[in-house]
Amino acid sequence: MTEPTPPVAERRPESTERHGETVVDDYGWLRDDARRASDVIAYLEAENAYTDAMLAHTEELRTELFEEIKSRIKQTDESAPVPKDGWFYYHRTVEGEQYAIHGRRRGSLDADEQIVLDENALAEGHGYFALGGLAVTPDHRIVAYSTDVDGSEVFTLRFRDLATGEDLDDVVEGVSYALAWFNDSATILYTRMDAAKRPYQVWRHRLGTDPADDVLVHQEDDERFWLGCGRTRSRRFVVIEAGSKVTSEAHVLEADDPASRPRLVAAREQGVEYDVAHRGDHFYLVTNADGAEDFKLVTAPVEHPGREHWRDLVGHRPGVRLEGVDCFAGHVVLYERAEALTRIRVLVPETGDDHVIDQAEDVYVAGPGPNAEYDTTTLRYGYTSMVTPRSTYDYDVRTRERTLVKQQEVLGDVDLDAYETTREWATAPDGTRVPISIVHRRGIERDGSNPTVLYAYGSYEISIDPGFSSLRLSLLDRGFVFALAHPRGGGELGRRWYEDGKYLAKRNTFTDVIACAEHLVAEGWTRPGRLGLRGGSAGGLMVGAVVNERPELFGAAVAEVPFVDVVSTMWDETLPLTVVEYEEWGDPKDPTYFDYIRSYSPYDNVRAQDYPAMLVTGGLNDPRVGYWEPAKWVAKLRTLKTDANPLLLKMEMGAGHAGPSGRYDAWRDEALVLAFLLDRLAATVGA
Repeated sequence: MTEPTPPVAERRPESTERHGETVVDDYGWLRDDARRASDVIAYLEAENAYTDAMLAHTEELRTELFEEIKSRIKQTDESAPVPKDGWFYYHRTVEGEQYAIHGRRRGSLDADEQIVLDENALAEGHGYFALGGLAVTPDHRIVAYSTDVDGSEVFTLRFRDLATGEDLDDVVEGVSYALAWFNDSATILYTRMDAAKRPYQVWRHRLGTDPADDVLVHQEDDERFWLGCGRTRSRRFVVIEAGSKVTSEAHVLEADDPASRPRLVAAREQGVEYDVAHRGDHFYLVTNADGAEDFKLVTAPVEHPGREHWRDLVGHRPGVRLEGVDCFAGHVVLYERAEALTRIRVLVPETGDDHVIDQAEDVYVAGPGPNAEYDTTTLRYGYTSMVTPRSTYDYDVRTRERTLVKQQEVLGDVDLDAYETTREWATAPDGTRVPISIVHRRGIERDGSNPTVLYAYGSYEISIDPGFSSLRLSLLDRGFVFALAHPRGGGELGRRWYEDGKYLAKRNTFTDVIACAEHLVAEGWTRPGRLGLRGGSAGGLMVGAVVNERPELFGAAVAEVPFVDVVSTMWDETLPLTVVEYEEWGDPKDPTYFDYIRSYSPYDNVRAQDYPAMLVTGGLNDPRVGYWEPAKWVAKLRTLKTDANPLLLKMEMGAGHAGPSGRYDAWRDEALVLAFLLDRLAATVGA
């Protein structure tokens, strides 16, 4: 059979002057702001057709993988109910349905169900559907909800009477994610976006009024800052939060007074971050003020919350990153990270008593669950590891007893004891030790023969923690090792770990991942021909930079919605995220940052060399990573690469950054990626 011919994008040189240098982009035409140019669409459709043809031989395997994924998941299932004011709220899924159904019961778990919102009904007639925000009024009569039907992350806000199940006449177009009700159950705050899709305004709407008469409550003119809003658990305040990558500021409004004006907590100071919670007569703030690099917990009187009144409650502890706090009537809960592990600490401020909740495994993830009640001694938290399914616990902070409320069921003939997990450390070129979380079936040999997938992210201080995935079992059962790298740029080892992987230290992220790949080979887990690399978004940037530098280390690579055209994107202030992210990547209009970013930007560093087999994905409606980034990158790779390995671009023509929205569609998408990795890394196809 004749192999399909890959598409070759026409080269149309476009010249740009940057710092006195003429920069030529042969594939800039692939960016079309209207996203409807016939030549762009034709090229993307040709790429999709080529990918379909090149993966046609995996169709049976993809079907097998999809059925395996489905067979392990309890498709008709229900989340652990969350108590609130005598109601129990939950969401559930039904076999055959793509989306969740949100429901509640009053008084007891045996009471009749009331449907709050059925996402399946809302999604009817749409190829894509996403729920943005969902917020029930304090009196539990009305639900506010926002929907997106094309993946653009621009939402329409509606309101439903829960007694009748009918929507009110109020419809607000063009909103972002955040929603916050006042205590009158008739007034709500929401956010709007500017032309760059930055949430920059907070508006107030009162039920039954024309949205054209809504009131602008707060506007943020500094393009580095995004706005959000929410309620304190105590229900006393509504909080408006403004945040850049390194600075934050908050205003509070009285939740009992919808007409109240925002009151400043503490004026912004460049480089100072703080989050606001409330308890009693004080605000509790997690902050890096006063040089607390790994953050500390301070309190401030509600009536005088400025910086001069901040008092340390839990001081700065170098190496212990304080990530958040939950306030309750009788105690506070701190969420910490130390030694690349998460932990939960319970503190009674009045007595100073505190303790850390013990966990059963050495490598795990524990974090906050949905805790709707304020006056309670029960803390709900989540727990998982690479071999323990996601679990929900209720913990009594007085008796220190925990109750398993819900654990993800893994159906079928699955013996979880057949898998084991370990933590190893690679050594980066500068001597830094980089953690790797590894999971595999018991009994494999370290003889270099194991097909292995190395996954990493490494940006925005986001920690990709070692949790459980039933989807991953399809690889493990076929002899794969799965390794999760924790490179600098993420948050796994505290704020310094993040700082050492951003700005002019960004290349540390890529050399850390390369060190992890080399470690896996050196320790006998795998060999280069059987090692695959995977990452998405900023993790796709990592994939692109790493395969430019060390393509011979990998037999395959998967880059999902990859941020690969870094110089051009960060140069264009009209694009979503650009100005906001100057504090992550740097502003290339500064020659120092321009030269540094260009030194690693995947698109700008494609060269004539062999590359591994690659699968690249994108979304036509993606507001975070423009579809043209993966499209341009693939076009340039096709022109310059010297190997015969497949290079495939799969573009979702009706979705955005998160890919297909329905759960079955998402599983089919995952089956395609797994089939590509299985096919290219020469694993045994049989389970």
